[in-house]
Amino acid sequence: MAGLAEQVATPEAGGAGKASAPEYQGALGALSVNASLTDVLARGIEELRAAEAAGDLKETARCHLAVAEASRRLGRTDEADRAWKAGYRTARAAGHAGSMAWALWSGGTLARQRGAFRLAYRLLALAAEWGERGGDIVVRGYSLAGLAETGRIQGDYAAVEELHEQLLAEARRRGEARHTVWALEGIAQMHRNTGAYDRAHALFAEAAEIAERAEDHRGWAWALRGMADVVSVRDGDVAQALALLTRAEAACQAMDLRGALAFNHKMRGNVLYRAGRYEEARDLYTRALAEFRDMTEPRGTALSRLGLAKARARLGRDSAETAAELATLRDQFNRIGLHHAREMVDKAAAELGVGPLPGPGTAAVTPPDAYRTEALRATDVAGLR
Repeated sequence: MAGLAEQVATPEAGGAGKASAPEYQGALGALSVNASLTDVLARGIEELRAAEAAGDLKETARCHLAVAEASRRLGRTDEADRAWKAGYRTARAAGHAGSMAWALWSGGTLARQRGAFRLAYRLLALAAEWGERGGDIVVRGYSLAGLAETGRIQGDYAAVEELHEQLLAEARRRGEARHTVWALEGIAQMHRNTGAYDRAHALFAEAAEIAERAEDHRGWAWALRGMADVVSVRDGDVAQALALLTRAEAACQAMDLRGALAFNHKMRGNVLYRAGRYEEARDLYTRALAEFRDMTEPRGTALSRLGLAKARARLGRDSAETAAELATLRDQFNRIGLHHAREMVDKAAAELGVGPLPGPGTAAVTPPDAYRTEALRATDVAGLR
């Protein structure tokens, strides 16, 4: 099959229209990308019952997808798991490759959210494959992006940096605002984590501008969060960072973006911690921790615990207790497979003067390089160049 760039008409270079939500399909296709997730879930369940009653397998699969995605973003992971699997079974029974791909994409995204990275790679690679078989270039692109994001979250920047850049170029050519914003934010996050703060801020700012113009409130909120992080760590500008987070928080609340809201609260804790406002930081980390635990979100839970451990140490917690908790968190990050986060634990131990940490400190358990390479090869990313 031809590469993505050969399959679609190319709009004016750099152009981008209004953001859309291709995961809302069929009877739900008119829903806005900014629709309240609670409303999406209610509408999805309603249309699902109607599709099942009519015996329409394709429409039933589409409704399962909307239910799965709304549930996932609301933190209802068990419901999301049941919905995407039901959608996949229904799509398979209907013999519809595109709907199978969308269900697999949803399942892979959920697996990443739950910290099951090996499963995420497998499902997202299959989603890209079935998207290509079915001629659905949108789900194929979403699946490629999911693979790139999975590697980035794990800290495998060398493995996925090129894919991020390729996806950004493709999104710009096609004028897809939502994916342009996603790619810019992913690349910006890698620059931020490697200390290239000016470049990171410029990319986050560009993402925020495109998202605002395209009325992509979710992407805009994530971009503001990234800008706040850089402004805090680079400039020490607490007031501006908090103001950016407040604006982003309002967007998250309007759409019921519970995961994004929890990450917003954790970032607010980071900003306050850097400013030496440890009691306020402790309270924000505690709040974020409860939110992540309520969603069964292991990455956010562990990162909030790390921030909380640091704030408590600054407030006088016994150094041995701090060291023990950091060692536990290091092992947890190892099990999840988060390279960058594990490095953050080591830096925290040095910063707080409690190292070396007890325990073996074994290497992170991640999918073997050969497996990641196989997953990426299955998507034929060369077609994006």
